[in-house]
Amino acid sequence: MSTAVEPQAAPVAEVSAVKGMRKNGKQWHDNKKAFRPRANQSSFEKRAADRKAFDATKAKIKEMKDEKEAERQRRVEAIRTKRAAKEEKERFQKMEEKMHKKRVERLKRREKRNKMLAS
Repeated sequence: MSTAVEPQAAPVAEVSAVKGMRKNGKQWHDNKKAFRPRANQSSFEKRAADRKAFDATKAKIKEMKDEKEAERQRRVEAIRTKRAAKEEKERFQKMEEKMHKKRVERLKRREKRNKMLAS
């Protein structure tokens, strides 16, 4: 008859914090927390760094688009000059059919001089 006391563990308090019954009867919904609009706001330094990185990205994209557009404009201009040269050549060939070749050569030189003066 020894009086050995068995150590008992304290009962685990896993009871959720019940604050009473909801007025609307929807006890299965979680309780709402207080509205804190600045809770997830980042620091000014972080936002400034993000904005700087965003601006750098935008500048790079703009630069790439400008390069692409310049390349396209260069190709378009090359096509235009080719077409103009082809049309002029065809015009002079038609003139050669009607006129003497030497006279057409003189007209070519005269037109070149006039172009140089106009530009």
